[in-house]
Amino acid sequence: MVKEIQVSIHPGFIGDYQHLRKTAARKLRVDINDITAVKILRRSIDARKLPVYRLKVIVYLNEKPDEDEPRIEYKPVNSRKSVIIVGSGPAGLFAALRLIELGVKPVIFERGKDVQTRRRDLRNINQEGLVNPDSNYCFGEGGAGTYSDGKLYTRSTKRGDTKRILQILVQHGASPDIKIDARPHIGSNKLPGIIKSMRQTILQNNGEVHFESKVTDLIISDKKIIGVEVNNSSEFYADAVILATGHSARDIFYKLKEKNVLLESKPFALGVRVEHPQQLIDQIQYHTRKRHENLPAAYYTLSCQIENRGVYSFCMCPGGLIVPASTNDNEIVVNGMSLSRRNSPFSNSGLVVSVTEEEWTEYKKYGVFAGLEFQKNIERKAYEYGGGRQIAPAQRITDFVEGKLSSDLPPTSYIPGTKSAPVNEIFPTGIYKRLKQSLIVFNKKMKGFYTEIGQVLAAESRTSSPVRILRDKETLMSVSVKGLFPAGEGAGYAGGIVSAAIDGEKCAEASAKFIGVTR
Repeated sequence: MVKEIQVSIHPGFIGDYQHLRKTAARKLRVDINDITAVKILRRSIDARKLPVYRLKVIVYLNEKPDEDEPRIEYKPVNSRKSVIIVGSGPAGLFAALRLIELGVKPVIFERGKDVQTRRRDLRNINQEGLVNPDSNYCFGEGGAGTYSDGKLYTRSTKRGDTKRILQILVQHGASPDIKIDARPHIGSNKLPGIIKSMRQTILQNNGEVHFESKVTDLIISDKKIIGVEVNNSSEFYADAVILATGHSARDIFYKLKEKNVLLESKPFALGVRVEHPQQLIDQIQYHTRKRHENLPAAYYTLSCQIENRGVYSFCMCPGGLIVPASTNDNEIVVNGMSLSRRNSPFSNSGLVVSVTEEEWTEYKKYGVFAGLEFQKNIERKAYEYGGGRQIAPAQRITDFVEGKLSSDLPPTSYIPGTKSAPVNEIFPTGIYKRLKQSLIVFNKKMKGFYTEIGQVLAAESRTSSPVRILRDKETLMSVSVKGLFPAGEGAGYAGGIVSAAIDGEKCAEASAKFIGVTR
């Protein structure tokens, strides 16, 4: 007999299998000796009062448990059919793995460096304030998520099989815990090894991965893409192309426009990154002065409506760090990350406002790139207020709301450093007004959130792409160019690692079907 139940476990007993068996026996009113196994399906934390773990479990009574999900088997591709993939973020990597399953050769071109070599450029941007425009927190093997946290939480469960994505990550080295945690997380210290393992799977099965290979042109003949130009020199040809370049590859958007590929501007969000001491967030969320050693650093999710516009927390990083996510020297872009243990003394989150055409009216002369130019202007202003070398303009939360310069700033996790500046002046009046009002609203939901020991850094602007590449809903192919499959965040069809991976797989399947390969 098999029973599915929910149980509550005190943090002191989490991980104690015998305690879990006893708890299940009491809940079911059965003899503990009749329980042959207990398998956890879902694990979350309920902190409405004193925090406890809530577990959804399957209890096996006098029978053997089911076997775990089978491994996905990859076999060397022998077909002459090939698909070029531009970008090796989650959309690109998962597209490549899916193509191998389908018997199609994937050929990846990545403008940045491999995941290991990429670290040197991250060191340069943190310690010297020097930005390599092709190798940074946004560009390089693994994409923007590799060194900016590796959070796997998604609401995109209707888009595809999230369990399959998590299984592939586990198969390549991720902890099996990501399959049961309500908010799965890998960590920027562990994700690089997983990315490398995925690359090895691609190479071992006759796929190709080329680094420092920037796609500089699209080769189109009779409204059909037949290949790409790389590094302004070499040409490569394939049966189809998956474009998975991420939300920051602005040069690709301009190239697509030049090639008469239909684009549209889309709403996105921008604002600041707000940072608090993690101990304060723990106290607010766990209702206790000291967090239990078996509890993770506390997180939060906040949202509200201010003047008919959404304001919300974004990419919250408990026990995390703020990092410089700029892709050029003349801009400041901040993002957040956490290591797997989430043991930084700081907590940070994006605090962003949904922006629409109303904000970029004065940029309408740029047409479809109006929102993009507005985004760039905010980033350049943040750079000017910071004073260069990736120093971020910052303000105490209380001073930000009151619109006055901070006489000094609290400690920060942001390695390049901060400079006291009127962050409130970086944003248009409507955005600033909503941000400051949201801080008061959020303080009612989390007493202590509005505090002088917290601060805001600008600018949190790369929440999603401000441009969408139009594609057919059924074929997932560009409406303008046959054989071109826009995928992931940069194309405007995903938001995060898991949803981008799902979209990459779907584009792989669609491209295989287009070239006549079905399984």
